[in-house]
Amino acid sequence: MANRLTQSTSPYLLQHADNPVDWWEWGEAAFAEARRRDVPILLSVGYAACHWCHVMAHESFEDVGVAEAVNANFVAVKVDREERPDVDAVYMNATTALTGHGGWPMTCVLTPDGDPFFAGTYFPREQFLALLANVTDVWTKRRADVIESGAHIAARLRELTAVGTAAPITAESTAAAAQALRQHYDVARGGFGGAPKFPPSMVLEFLVRHHASTSDADSLAMARGTCEAMARGGMYDQLAGGFARYAVDADWVVPHFEKMLYDNAQLLRLYAHLWRANKEPLWHRIACETAEFIINDLGTQEGGFASALDADTVVDGVGVEGATYAWTPAQLAEVLGEDDGARAAGLLSVTAQGTFEHGASTLQLRADPDDPEWWADVRRRLLDARNTRPQPARDDKVVTSWNGLAIAGLADAGVLLDRPDFVEAAERCADFVVTTHLVDGRPRRASRGGAVGTAAGVADDHGNLAEGVLALHQATGDQRWLAVAGDILDVALDHFRDKGGVIHDTADDAEPLFTRPRTQGDNAEPSGVSSLAGAWLTYAALTGSARHREAADAALASVGPLAVREPRFAGWSLAVAEAALAGPLQVAIVGAGPNAGEMLNAARSSTSPGLVLAHGDPDAPGQPLLEARPLVGGEPTAYVCRGFVCDAPVTDVESLAEGLARA
Repeated sequence: MANRLTQSTSPYLLQHADNPVDWWEWGEAAFAEARRRDVPILLSVGYAACHWCHVMAHESFEDVGVAEAVNANFVAVKVDREERPDVDAVYMNATTALTGHGGWPMTCVLTPDGDPFFAGTYFPREQFLALLANVTDVWTKRRADVIESGAHIAARLRELTAVGTAAPITAESTAAAAQALRQHYDVARGGFGGAPKFPPSMVLEFLVRHHASTSDADSLAMARGTCEAMARGGMYDQLAGGFARYAVDADWVVPHFEKMLYDNAQLLRLYAHLWRANKEPLWHRIACETAEFIINDLGTQEGGFASALDADTVVDGVGVEGATYAWTPAQLAEVLGEDDGARAAGLLSVTAQGTFEHGASTLQLRADPDDPEWWADVRRRLLDARNTRPQPARDDKVVTSWNGLAIAGLADAGVLLDRPDFVEAAERCADFVVTTHLVDGRPRRASRGGAVGTAAGVADDHGNLAEGVLALHQATGDQRWLAVAGDILDVALDHFRDKGGVIHDTADDAEPLFTRPRTQGDNAEPSGVSSLAGAWLTYAALTGSARHREAADAALASVGPLAVREPRFAGWSLAVAEAALAGPLQVAIVGAGPNAGEMLNAARSSTSPGLVLAHGDPDAPGQPLLEARPLVGGEPTAYVCRGFVCDAPVTDVESLAEGLARA
């Protein structure tokens, strides 16, 4: 019963390859078939780790009766939103506009020209069958109305993506954003707003940077309170490290169990930066454990990182949420013995009633154990036992954008936490992605098993990959990564900005959709605009490129009104704005040896959001910050500069620290 999806490189599409539904992949061939048969397109969008996508698949897409109704009256197209974020973006805008909400699975009905005239999300089987029947009836009897409606919806959505006003993000803007965030902050539980609670990684990064720039105590308190609440709750994997996608409750107790690379990469970097700002052991531990989770559980044979672990664990042929992760007191006792089991239950908030489902509990660590050695042994034993349970499936496609986030997180954490193995993992990943995903100098979206896919990279693939290799360049001093970033960012300048300077999610030569997507707000990861703004800004600081600095400033200004109005949806733009306001603060360290290493560590300990770092031999080729920066007296030497105008060079750590403090 295999269908066309058997040839796909997407793990999500391959999950549907045995459906009786006659699925097509997104492409002109599917639309040509719809025109030939004179039927509408049924578009279903989801992703491999999505719980409700699995539910709808089992209820409807594996059902012969549903398949017969679909195959008779539609051309069915299945899309992996993670491989085709452009397709997902334009039809999610339609879904939100038509229904007031969005989510996955996303279900849309399109004309053969691609205009949406119906949209929704998850439908139970009977509702889905009714929908299919109603659409077929309308398409048959009221075709002209459907065509007109679809054209009107498409035209309206094009209007909604039109360019709005721009305003630079100033120091007053960032202060207003921090004040607005205070109004939404949950003082008792951490985070912003009520349930469900998602990890607000980019907002917290902004708050950490805002505190560094302004000494605003409330900003640091909100970041610390949220980071502690997330790390101590059930959303964090207390045994293997790493964070689940979100918590369904306000106390961070019960997660939606999928574990995404993009969340963990950003949280890794955040906790490492929080450790730099506020040396609490918890931040160090969580950063290390999250990095180890990324490397151990998401690492691929080729050196990249897989996209996600599934929300469900298949038990006896049925997907069950939490089956791998939840525990009862009896299960703890079975592994640890009665005494240690009871002690662990108290420490981990595992109760007789359960905090999750069916009397089971997620594991929380609300306070540090009084005996760390005992806890280390218990943690190891529980993890060994958990590894014998059925495990969630892994979505093993390697997404360019998310691997860029991982490279940045591992590079920063490696140098800040003195973990060279993290930097080595970042280098392996960068080597693979740059070698495999750059085709004719332009990023593709994803690969699987070492084979790159055909989908073109979108704006955040360019911005986040460049951000990652720029962080790696600063960690290692390797000029290669600066050059790679420059090439990627030049492609973005040439292909993602229109004549008016507006940044779009797709390139000017990408496959046309009914509207060219242009996302301003940050969602679970930096938007194309904010990711490019950050990478352009860093590259300009490292090279002195006015062209890239101007592009960064214009990108930030395009998001300026949103950043003030809805700061929860502009966290990375605000974080980048803090860097723009504080910089460029450029530190160049030339020479090698222990003293050079000590000065490097001193520079890296600076919390200035605008700091960039270059290090290597004097006049190292391809590194403008090292040009005309000689050794002084034959000793390793540090230069602290603003806009390539430098203080007097220094050769000792104390003088460097004083110069950084003045800057």
